[in-house]
Amino acid sequence: MPRTVWYPGHMAKGKRKLEELVQKLDLILEVRDARAPHLTSSPMSDQLSRICPVYIVLSRADLAEEGATKAWLQFFSSIKQKAWAFNFLEGRIQLLRRDLAKLRPAHRELRLAVVGIPNVGKSLFLNLLVGKKRAPVGGVPGITRGVSWYKGQDILAVDSPGILDPRSHDEVHRRLAWLGCSKAEVIGGTDVVALSLIEHLKERGHWHLVEKKWNIENVEEEPLITLEKIGHRLGCLVSGGRVDLLLAGQRFLDAFSTGKLGRITLEWPGERYPWEIE
Repeated sequence: MPRTVWYPGHMAKGKRKLEELVQKLDLILEVRDARAPHLTSSPMSDQLSRICPVYIVLSRADLAEEGATKAWLQFFSSIKQKAWAFNFLEGRIQLLRRDLAKLRPAHRELRLAVVGIPNVGKSLFLNLLVGKKRAPVGGVPGITRGVSWYKGQDILAVDSPGILDPRSHDEVHRRLAWLGCSKAEVIGGTDVVALSLIEHLKERGHWHLVEKKWNIENVEEEPLITLEKIGHRLGCLVSGGRVDLLLAGQRFLDAFSTGKLGRITLEWPGERYPWEIE
């Protein structure tokens, strides 16, 4: 059964503020990770889209498989959902900026919110939208109090805290932890989460990237043995030459989430997970 894994108070407060605010916005830009556009969708996306247009911005396109990202953009287009894909580190979002300019009311700046789950790149994206030296502009008449607005580039943008769905299946949070979007420590530990990622990469045919990175072969062996090999390779040793599995798991997860293993997409359009099938 699904259960609450991680839903701190600031998420609940941010959710309430966003619900109060949404009717005053022109649009919402939802940031998702290009490696998992479905898994990293905001739990509020469907709800908000009934009130205000929601457009999708895929981050970390440089870490995802190009063919998969192209397929996702085609999928969003097929359901009439506006979407873009970027590598925010390049700083080039001219295509998005051009499209937003067409939506700006003639008498004022474009008002929008940037939403998304934790660690998908919202802050970096907001910097690109309004400028790196962004600063709060204070209250806006007729807009909910207690919300920080940022102004620049003919845009008035409000940031929001990363919000996870407290009802999501454990496996969802586990996979989000692979991407750094959820806390591995509260889903069994970094070693347990790393073992599930090792198993997934082997099943999906991505293990050759790990072999290329660290020369760790034998795709058929147990994930625990593989993690021990990774720990040896990365120097995660304690007294007696034993492997610190928690540290090895953390370093393996960090290598995956930051793209050090290469371009890997976790899901393609049309895939359904076992926990979604009743």
